[in-house]
Amino acid sequence: MSIEGAQNTPAVRLCVSQGLIEISGRSVPINSYEFFQPIIKWVEEYAKAPRPHTNVNINFHFFDTGSSRSFIDLLLILQSVYKTDNHNVTINWFYDIDDEDMLESGYDFESIVKIPFKMIEVHRVKQ
Repeated sequence: MSIEGAQNTPAVRLCVSQGLIEISGRSVPINSYEFFQPIIKWVEEYAKAPRPHTNVNINFHFFDTGSSRSFIDLLLILQSVYKTDNHNVTINWFYDIDDEDMLESGYDFESIVKIPFKMIEVHRVKQ
């Protein structure tokens, strides 16, 4: 599954064979539930027969409260995979070195779902 990023919605790439979930960009959709629902359904199906290792790459530039709620729902599904024997989940949380709020958001999500996050600094070019 692949969703092209737009002005208010992130790019999404979901690949069963690689055990890969990638979300990047700005997430302020008009209806975050509607936007994230197909992604959550995909992750629910994936969780029924996950790969031995699942890589989750999150690179939000900005997200709103509605996106945050939907993202937590997605992470809670991955938490069930993480707690399953013989399945590993790695969450890579990318944040701009100058964006302390985004770093803090990563730590907040990590504390909610109890999956270790790898915090990865990036240097975004300011536009």
